[in-house]
Amino acid sequence: MERPKMRMRMKVWLEDADGTAFGMGGAALLREVERTGSLAGAARELGMSYRAAWGRLKKTEAGLGVALVEKKGGNKAGYRLSVFGRELLEAFEAWDARVRAEAERGARELLPLDFD
Repeated sequence: MERPKMRMRMKVWLEDADGTAFGMGGAALLREVERTGSLAGAARELGMSYRAAWGRLKKTEAGLGVALVEKKGGNKAGYRLSVFGRELLEAFEAWDARVRAEAERGARELLPLDFD
């Protein structure tokens, strides 16, 4: 009997004492703020309400103790990532890629399964 091809799936995130502090959802939100230049645009792209995006952002900032976005100018000018927000996003994405690559290597090496 031929075994089906497997695909490895996993999620990584960072937690503080209160639970999830930063993960793929937060990274996606920051990535879209960076791309669109606005929290409303980021929320729209992610299929979230503005209120949900704002709440997630504020909860993450409170958990980390640092601002992740900053206003570009006046009220209608939009947002950009703070220096720390950009550093966190880039570092988190690099870490996530490294963890996934190592997990996939380990799965191929250790599990008696066929992978895509």
